[in-house]
Amino acid sequence: MSEPTTGRDRLRELLDAVLADGDGSGGTGLAAMADRAHSSPFHFSRRLSRDTGESPVALRRRVLLERAAWQIRQGSSVTDAAFEAGYRSVEGFIRAFGRAFGHPPGATTSGSPGWLPAPNGIHFHPPIHLWIESRPEERPAMDPLSLQVHHDIADTGRLIEAAAGLPEEAYRRVHSPGQTVLSWDGPEESVAAVLENLVRSKEMWCASIDGEDVPARGGDDPASLAGRHREIGPHWIATVDGIGRRGAWGDRLVDALCDPPESFVLGSVVAHVLTYAAHRRQLVRHMLRAAGVEADHGDPIEWLQDRHGGTS
Repeated sequence: MSEPTTGRDRLRELLDAVLADGDGSGGTGLAAMADRAHSSPFHFSRRLSRDTGESPVALRRRVLLERAAWQIRQGSSVTDAAFEAGYRSVEGFIRAFGRAFGHPPGATTSGSPGWLPAPNGIHFHPPIHLWIESRPEERPAMDPLSLQVHHDIADTGRLIEAAAGLPEEAYRRVHSPGQTVLSWDGPEESVAAVLENLVRSKEMWCASIDGEDVPARGGDDPASLAGRHREIGPHWIATVDGIGRRGAWGDRLVDALCDPPESFVLGSVVAHVLTYAAHRRQLVRHMLRAAGVEADHGDPIEWLQDRHGGTS
C-alpha cells in the first residue's frame, strides 16, 4: 500500500491540475481540472479555495496572466500570449490584462510588474512553472536561502539571454588570460566559458546527489546553454527544496564522480554552488559591459522588487 499523500504534496497535485493544459487547446474548465485531480468539482473547488484563498478558475486566470506578461517581456507577440493564456480573442485578453496590471499588454516593459496581488503567494516564475512562497504574509522575512537559489537561476537565465546578442567573436573573446575560478574547472577567460561553468556546475552536482553518471557535456553556444539551463534550473531548485524538506543539510554525500570518491556535507554543497555562481555571474557582467552590453547589478533586492511590482 502506498504512503498517504502529505497535505503539501496534495496541494501541489491540485495546483498542477489547475494549471495543466494551458495552451488554449481545451480542458481548462472546473470539471476538467477536477477530473485531472481525481476529484469532484465541488470538493476540488472547496479544497483549493480553502487552501489558497482563491477559486481554481481565478487562480488559473491570474497565474496565466502573469505568464503572459513574462512572455511579452521576452518578446512574444500579444496575440501569441493571448492564445497561450487560453483567451479566445485578443480583445478579451487585452481587457483582462489591462484590468489586472493597470496598463495594456503592449505597454509592458522590462520594468513592468511581473506578479499580480495574490492571497497565497502562488505565482508564475520562470523557468519553473510556479513559485509557491511558503509564507507570503511575511514576505519581508522570506527565507534567504530560497531567495538566493531562485535568484541565481533567474539571473543566470537573464545573462544567457544577454550573451545571445553578442557576435560570436565577442562571445568567445578572452578578457582575462589565465583567469580561473576553481582549478578543476579550468580557465574561464570568456563569456562562453563562464556561462558554461555556471550551468555545468549544477548539472554535475545534481548528478552526484541523484547518484547518476557524469552527465554528457552539451553545447556552449547561447542557444544550447539556454536549453540546458531550462532543464537543470528546475532540477536544482527541486533538489535544494528536497534537502530542506528532509532536514538533510547535515547529511553526507559520497560523490562517486570524483576520482577518488569524496564525501561532502549537503549544506556545504549548496553553499559552494551559490558562492561560486554569484561570483561567476558578476564576472559575466564585467565581460558584457566590456563588450558594450548594458548589464544591471544582479542585485536580489532589485530582482525581488521587480517580481513584486516595485516592493520587496
